[in-house]
Amino acid sequence: MTAKSVAILGSTGSIGTQALDVVRANTSLFSISILSAGNNVDLLIKQCIEFKPTFAIIGNKDKFSLLKEGLKNEDIQLLAGVDGICEALIAVKSDIVLTALVGYAGLKPTLTAIDQGITIALANKETLVVAGELVTERAKAKNVDIIPVDSEHSAIFQCLVGEERNPIEKVILTASGGPFRGRKRDELLGVTKEQALKHPNWSMGAKITIDSASLMNKGLEVIEAKWLFDVDDHQIDVIVHPQSIVHSLVQFEDGSMKAQMGLPDMKLPIQYALGYPKRLKSNFERFNFMDYPTLTFEAPDKDTFVNLQLAYNALKQKGNSACILNAANEIAVERFLNDEIKFLEIAELNSFCMENYQYIAQPSYEDYVTTDTQVRELAKNWKTK
Repeated sequence: MTAKSVAILGSTGSIGTQALDVVRANTSLFSISILSAGNNVDLLIKQCIEFKPTFAIIGNKDKFSLLKEGLKNEDIQLLAGVDGICEALIAVKSDIVLTALVGYAGLKPTLTAIDQGITIALANKETLVVAGELVTERAKAKNVDIIPVDSEHSAIFQCLVGEERNPIEKVILTASGGPFRGRKRDELLGVTKEQALKHPNWSMGAKITIDSASLMNKGLEVIEAKWLFDVDDHQIDVIVHPQSIVHSLVQFEDGSMKAQMGLPDMKLPIQYALGYPKRLKSNFERFNFMDYPTLTFEAPDKDTFVNLQLAYNALKQKGNSACILNAANEIAVERFLNDEIKFLEIAELNSFCMENYQYIAQPSYEDYVTTDTQVRELAKNWKTK
């Protein structure tokens, strides 16, 4: 395997730092072309000094001077903002770009990378949630592979290798259930952000952890699965699996099922995406059946965790519905973390925006941009008086 040049967008987050661990363990196989961060300029500087990328980009333009000062002795080109990321993707040739940006911010850089013919390792599910049809059509036109990094979609992707001629009957996404699994609505009235941030199995950033607690993360994954695997909403099931060992499954037309299993560690799907089509040797901890003598499964509670049903609704409605839901949810989570709304009000806010914003059946890129901007304002003003 010849060395791959890797751009990591969101290098200081949970996925980004673990990706750099994979690169660090395989220096003969990977080099770093681009590193970007949103706000954590101190960690970005340390990463740049170690990995020597061609470009470093800080999303928060107010911190550009700090980045410049911290890297004044390094031969690294410095930029700022989302446009800076896009400029870097155009200027330097990368073999693969890991998009680990949080939320809607990943859309424009992903489209830019696709236009440059760069393979996408996708850890930013919102890109396909917001504009799945646009992104997948662009990728097909440019003959660009999109390799999923989310553990569930990576599992399905792995199960489908070698099955290109065998139609999918169903994909089954597993969910841990989050910290509030089994609780009813009246038990969730007073939950705090500290409680919501305590995920039982995975170590993730605040946004995705809250989404996991509300099952919105699984809802976004349902929408993402539709675009990644070209399946309809009735072909996507969600099942709660508290142990997080079976990462997801595929059922084929003959009724047989394939599952990908392993310990809940994001380094494995990250390494798989970066090394694809080869599986790279690792020293990751191995799964032992004797440590998990019982694996359990149960149906999700869509009545309590309304966000999952909202995602299915958005998928059926198509158009800009999922973009509305995503924008509303990003603000809802932000407001919950800022103690402005309660946990159950996340879904209420999301539902309000879906019911009260203009539906566009066949949105253009500009429609997605406008929808995202205006829905965020609508969500910020919900119950502020």
